[in-house]
Amino acid sequence: MLDSEVRLFYFDNNRLKVAKSIDILKEIPLTDFLWIDLINVEPETESELEQFLKIYIQEDEEMEEIELSSRFIETQDTLVANATFLLDTFEKETVSFILKNGILVSVRDRKLKSFDETVKKMFANPRNFPSGNHIFVALLETRVEYDADMIEEVTKEISELSKTMSVSEDIDEDVLLEIKNLQERIMHLRENSIDKQRVVSNILRSDLFTRELVPRLNLVVKDIDSLIEHTKFGFERLDYLQDTFLGLVNIEQNKIIKIFTIVSVLFMPPTWIASIFGMNFTTIPCAAEPWGFWGSIGLMILSSIVVLFFFKKKNLL
Repeated sequence: MLDSEVRLFYFDNNRLKVAKSIDILKEIPLTDFLWIDLINVEPETESELEQFLKIYIQEDEEMEEIELSSRFIETQDTLVANATFLLDTFEKETVSFILKNGILVSVRDRKLKSFDETVKKMFANPRNFPSGNHIFVALLETRVEYDADMIEEVTKEISELSKTMSVSEDIDEDVLLEIKNLQERIMHLRENSIDKQRVVSNILRSDLFTRELVPRLNLVVKDIDSLIEHTKFGFERLDYLQDTFLGLVNIEQNKIIKIFTIVSVLFMPPTWIASIFGMNFTTIPCAAEPWGFWGSIGLMILSSIVVLFFFKKKNLL
């Protein structure tokens, strides 16, 4: 069972504080609150918060819907945006963001590094976070930074894999499986970036969002576009490595076929000679001579040497 946690960030005499229970909502004015972060909380807690803030918190199934109508909702005074965040294991975690009257409500089931990093930034410089809208933008900015780090790490793995590929006996299916795993990671990163691109684009079109934060969101969009281009480049490199791997496999197979071909041709003349002297005729030349056996053996060896010399001269060996 995953740990449950509630964090409520608010200002108290211009000092940023955090509470661990929603009961504090009854003691402090709502205008002092910035962010309510819900991590795997019980339905009862969500229901109580819905009644107090007059909002609707979506179920997990609704949060994970891919339709635009489910991933972004705008009412008269509320914005709801669902976005996917990647864990270090490349698993997807869907986070629901609710913005109303300058308060941000985030709903998720697991801890995320980008959220913890944003909290550190908030306490380091509270003046930069006067509302939940600012926190929302900071969360997106931090997440994009983490996505960039993950793409960079995958790119390093692709480069290392490229260096290990060479024509040798080590070429096996493990290399192809590694390429497939890297392709899946790049695919998750690309889908994750496109998902955030849709969220930010919808937020930018909304009149409810703070206009002063639009330039920062535009920069986030540019960063996301850059990440998408990097994932595209990663796909192209992996396709190239896959083609290279298949080419190296073909080279190895051709070498093996070449060896078998040469060996087969070397033994064809001796086999032909042996088949002649093995016929059941009484008038085979030299068959009755005392040296006939050794003569046939010598003729077989000589024919193989001639064929071997021919291959050597044609640089086929």
